[in-house]
Amino acid sequence: MELNGIQPAAGAKHAKRRVGRGIGSGLGKTAGRGHKGQKSRAGGFHKVGFEGGQMPLQRRLPKRGFKSHLLKFNAEVTLSALDRLGVADVDMLVLKQAGLINDMIRNVKVIKSGEITKAVKLSGVLATAGAKAAIEAAGGSVAA
Repeated sequence: MELNGIQPAAGAKHAKRRVGRGIGSGLGKTAGRGHKGQKSRAGGFHKVGFEGGQMPLQRRLPKRGFKSHLLKFNAEVTLSALDRLGVADVDMLVLKQAGLINDMIRNVKVIKSGEITKAVKLSGVLATAGAKAAIEAAGGSVAA
């Protein structure tokens, strides 16, 4: 490859539309703007979603839903992840060092997904009812 042989990718560059340059160009007279109306005039445009004064769609539809900004501080850990961890006493620090949760996390909950065979003692970590039952059945304990 030589510097004088480099070309842009096909379709990456295209000629700018030169409007108002006579009948023969195909974009003379009204310059592709049609006849009359707000869109044909210089400076005559409106904001996105404007419907000519009619109530815009985004305001006609009802508001719905809510996403808490605190969710980024919560995390879930599965039973199978705890089983793979192979640590008897589990707390937030152990989970962060193992890479199961990141450093921003403040609240952790163990959920019942997968199986647990080893006895695990949870401290400072919450668990769902099903996960708590599974941990206790395996000989572990949950201290909230």
